[in-house]
Amino acid sequence: MNKRLRNLSLVLVLMALLVTSVHIQAQGKDITFASTQFNVVEETAKVKTILANFKDGNVKFAPSDEGPMLDTLKAESQAGKGANDVIGALHGTFPNLVQGDLLLNQADLLAELSKDKDHGISSALVDLGKLGTKDFQYYIPWMQATYVMAASKDALQYLPQGADVNSLTWAQVAAWAKTMQEKTGKPQLAFPVKGLFNRFLQGYAFPSFTGGVVTNFKSKEAADMFKFFRDDLWPYVNPESINYDSMGARLLSGEVMLTWDHVARLKSAFDQAPDKFIAFPAPAGPAGRGYMPVVAGLGIPATTQNPEGAKALIRFMLSPATQSAVMNQLGFYPVISGVDTKDLPAGVAKFYQAVQMQQASKDAVVSLLPIGLGKSGGDFNQVFLNAFNRIVNNKEDIDKVLGEEGANLQKIMTTTGAACWAPDPPSKGACQVK
Repeated sequence: MNKRLRNLSLVLVLMALLVTSVHIQAQGKDITFASTQFNVVEETAKVKTILANFKDGNVKFAPSDEGPMLDTLKAESQAGKGANDVIGALHGTFPNLVQGDLLLNQADLLAELSKDKDHGISSALVDLGKLGTKDFQYYIPWMQATYVMAASKDALQYLPQGADVNSLTWAQVAAWAKTMQEKTGKPQLAFPVKGLFNRFLQGYAFPSFTGGVVTNFKSKEAADMFKFFRDDLWPYVNPESINYDSMGARLLSGEVMLTWDHVARLKSAFDQAPDKFIAFPAPAGPAGRGYMPVVAGLGIPATTQNPEGAKALIRFMLSPATQSAVMNQLGFYPVISGVDTKDLPAGVAKFYQAVQMQQASKDAVVSLLPIGLGKSGGDFNQVFLNAFNRIVNNKEDIDKVLGEEGANLQKIMTTTGAACWAPDPPSKGACQVK
């Protein structure tokens, strides 16, 4: 080999080493995963443990509330460069990101994932991620959860005669709570009023009694509902509910025997003593069995500096092993078809069965999380909490309260321009309170 050929060979070898080095650096590049989910300390620690198994880079998990996340992403968009690579958020957060043109299209990644039989995602969930478009995939479904009822097995002896715990009505729950209080000498039903009670009102109470959320806020059916809660149910609810933010520990300690909460917040009790508790679908009201599916998705900001790393992380989050770990450790259920659910831990299996029954109920009324409210989401929640507190706790006039809080609700809808979401019928423009 002459000198010129030897030099050319050396150059080619050095170029190959350089390309390999760049590839390795790209794989090891930091990926920032901003998420509105799992921002409780214990949950964050579990997520970081799961993410430690990701081999294609170093993941920085950055939990955040919705408002600050939206502000950050908008600021990054204006700057033309961002630090965030993957966004994890509930379905209702994404319309605000879409309005600002802040997300990349993930249709190609979804098509890639769909080729693998273990990554099959239901078309209904995929369509949610399109946000009304035909071909633009704003987010890829990540995980799902919901809220269910839970009880100590000791409470079953007090069930109303002939009642089926898997298809209860709210009237039967009130009778059950009344009997438990009379037989045990203290109220045994409780709610996480300091926790996710706004979701109870929006996803369970209003849909079950009125068939809607926003449109029927001031309706006669809403007034009848609040009268039921004030006169027939709340007298048998543990007054400490105003201080409860998570019901798993309350069940486990024996403070209460019957409750409602997010599956992830009930999980601790079922993990530690699965034989002591049962989980079952939410009760039905006059309009049906209202329940709120919680769907979270994964998006990629348009300003990401590491799009390939972002895609790799999403592939990892949608793998059967990761989906299984999230279900077992964090109480959110898979969105893909390839997760083995045959040998679930006893507590997880009970929730899974309850969730499946709730979804399959013939009288189910699905209530989506609020959509398009942006920073006004907290104000929206507060309207429902205010109405409940004023009517049920303060015993104010029902029609007066619904009129005043309904006006506050309409102002929020008009200001944000948010259209109606299920179970309210679709609207052109801002959703209208009736």
